[in-house]
Amino acid sequence: MAMTKLKAYLDENKVRYLTITHSPAYTSQKTAASAHVPGKELAKTVIVKVDGQLAMAVLPGSYQVDFGQLKEVVGASKVELASEDDFRDTFSDCEVGAMPPFGNLYNMPVYVAEALTEDEEIAFNACSHTELIRMSYEDFSRLVQPTVVKFAATSRV
Repeated sequence: MAMTKLKAYLDENKVRYLTITHSPAYTSQKTAASAHVPGKELAKTVIVKVDGQLAMAVLPGSYQVDFGQLKEVVGASKVELASEDDFRDTFSDCEVGAMPPFGNLYNMPVYVAEALTEDEEIAFNACSHTELIRMSYEDFSRLVQPTVVKFAATSRV
């Protein structure tokens, strides 16, 4: 199973979490609906390139990355969306597009949108398009030690 590495890490660190199995979903809105999780509490992981280096931008599922704002707050010359080809090999234990927001397990920095820190609990893809993990934001922050910055805008759908 793809999320064995993630579950082992959470278990080693004595983190309480819940695994949620849902029907296959490939967008944050459909995943949230399928798993009955509020869109704001679903943490989506967007892989970006910050001055050519891979990084994770983690934000509520109902938000989108403001690349200009992220570039400014991290002091980068260039921030862009990474292509699947850029990161596919990095996440060989995950289905493409279902990466958990644990950059520390993949040697990459994690930037978390301020808006996500307002939630007591978060849920996120657990390496597949049919499983989520729900855990406290406090435990997530303790384990990942992300850089919290303002870079998310509400989606205009």
